Amino acid sequence: MAKLLIIDDEKAIRGALRDILEYEGYNIDEASDGEQGLEMFKQNDYDVVLCDIRMPKVDGLELLQRATEMGRSTQFIMISAFGNVETAVEATKRGAFDFISKPPDLNRLLVTVKNAIERGKMIVETKVLKKKVYRLNEIVGESIAIQKVKDITDKVGPTEARVLITGPNGAGKEMVAKRLHEKSTRATMPLIEVNCAAIPSELIESELFGHEKGSFTSAVKQRIGKFEQADGGTLFLDEIGDMSLSAQSKVLRALQENKITRVGGDKEIKVNVRVFAATNKNLHVEIAEGRFREDLYHRLSVIPIYVPPLKQRPDDIPLLVDKFLDDVANEYGQPSKQIDKAAMEYLQTLPWTGNVRELRNVVERLVIMCNDLITLEDVRIYATPVI
Repeated sequence: MAKLLIIDDEKAIRGALRDILEYEGYNIDEASDGEQGLEMFKQNDYDVVLCDIRMPKVDGLELLQRATEMGRSTQFIMISAFGNVETAVEATKRGAFDFISKPPDLNRLLVTVKNAIERGKMIVETKVLKKKVYRLNEIVGESIAIQKVKDITDKVGPTEARVLITGPNGAGKEMVAKRLHEKSTRATMPLIEVNCAAIPSELIESELFGHEKGSFTSAVKQRIGKFEQADGGTLFLDEIGDMSLSAQSKVLRALQENKITRVGGDKEIKVNVRVFAATNKNLHVEIAEGRFREDLYHRLSVIPIYVPPLKQRPDDIPLLVDKFLDDVANEYGQPSKQIDKAAMEYLQTLPWTGNVRELRNVVERLVIMCNDLITLEDVRIYATPVI
């Protein structure tokens, strides 16, 4: 059951609140002033704190601010016999969940406590999910090449600079884009991804810029494009080397003017978007052969980042394998499996033409097909299966 702390210098109020809340099944602690309450808060984990505002030694608003700075998920419900709108607003600004006047209405008190507990749980769950997402998107490796990638992303992420990420398929270009977004000031806004190679050339402009109803045969309703969806956040143009020249010219205009026009429309729409692009192609060759606009290349490659193939960083393979073993085990809800030294060394000798993506697939296959300890023989059988 949830654990609550009541901080109030009036013994009668503390007793009344304790009786009510213990009857509902909550575990209750008490503090008779702000100083004692702050010490108890530091030493224990509480789901909710009910805190008087006017108290000796440390008043409720100061206690609230100092407790909030500790970064916990505990929810504060402020209570006072001298409540007014200004006090309630100030309490909310400092992080209080709610404000209740004395004497508290019983029904409202119980509902507020219940809602505060639920909010605290949601905050904890969100933090856990963010950690899981971060681990899934983590760039793993300690090689010089991959450390250089990490250093650049950490330095560039908080800026507004556009980034062009190059490297072979499966090397981790998408991970780099996600890390850049997570390090940016736009991290709370959406990261919208577009796989330019997967969208037919006749539809790419509609995908990026949207379209108006009736602008072409199948346009039965208005569509909001990826640029508008990413407004305030980040747009990741994956495999931009496969984009048509027509779409390239419109992307260039959008980057130059921060405006787009939907297909079939004539209204200019302002957008505030940071753009990352990625490709496995040599864009200098594409430019020379007339398949990619040089002016767009220079717009996109303010900061170039090259992600090396896995064969150039074999020392990172053990770290990646360990991560993938844990990830797959968590995904399947089973204990993580181990891999013996000879098997790991053999994995480091393979060519990995599919790079990190191929390695992840192989580890998943090994987890499914092998016993708790993955051996060299297992790797020889399942790492390079006969097609």
